[in-house]
Amino acid sequence: MAELAAAIDLEAAAASRRHFWSRFAIYGLLTVFAAIYLIPLLVVVFNSFREQAEIARDGLISLPKTFRLEAWAQAWSTYCIAGTCQGMQRNFLNSLWMTIPATIISTLLGAVNGYVLSKWRFKGSEVLFTLMLLGVFMPGQIALMPWAFVLGKLGLTNSTYGLILVHVVQGISFTTLFCRNYYVGIPDDLIKAARIDGAGFWRIFWKIIIPLSPPILIVTVIWQFTGIWNEYLFGVVFTSGQAQPITAALVALTASGTTARSYDVMSAAVLIGALPPLMIYLFGGKYFVRGLTQGAIK
Repeated sequence: MAELAAAIDLEAAAASRRHFWSRFAIYGLLTVFAAIYLIPLLVVVFNSFREQAEIARDGLISLPKTFRLEAWAQAWSTYCIAGTCQGMQRNFLNSLWMTIPATIISTLLGAVNGYVLSKWRFKGSEVLFTLMLLGVFMPGQIALMPWAFVLGKLGLTNSTYGLILVHVVQGISFTTLFCRNYYVGIPDDLIKAARIDGAGFWRIFWKIIIPLSPPILIVTVIWQFTGIWNEYLFGVVFTSGQAQPITAALVALTASGTTARSYDVMSAAVLIGALPPLMIYLFGGKYFVRGLTQGAIK
């Protein structure tokens, strides 16, 4: 009996060790992956508050010995980018003016499309949905020539309005996919009961579908906002000069051609450009994950 108890204790001890080392390996890998993402962010944050002389003396990767905000003010209002010395403020406002309406419009259109394709199916609706999914996988480079033609015909080249149109259309496939898959999970009997009570297409949409949609709408808003804000290709191709979004300005900043780079100002400019997506992630990240787990990806 004593031998059996000793054997059980040894087996339990071995299982405990295996559990410990497996957890140790998992947390170790997660720590490495987290460091891969966080270290570049910390380097940029530190350099935005350091003096340029300190960066030149100690290198880009070093803990700060000074703290100053002048680089942020210079990056925002006076730093010279692509021949103009107005900082990042105009490009930042361009991105805001482009991203907010494009996000709202594409999300609403995706909600309506998802509602139709899930609750008001018609002959050929599945084929139409499959065709719309092509937009999810189609590279933006393929659409450059057609968009150049359309924007030229509409007189929207080199304007924020043109970029809003491009991002609304390009984003509809994503928002439709998210909303359609989420609305499939809403019981059809609920819609049928509303129709029996006399509710029409739009009344059902506004009174039933939208009140049930906050999780998926939060997902689509976060997805669209971060995607449009960080988009670079269309901003560079279809706009120039002061009409460009902030991503294009950041590239122009790094290619300004100055022999002595102001890494403190460049770091501050990079953070100014990254602040909106970071704020969206900090305040809406948990809602994004919650919305995905409630049916965005099926």
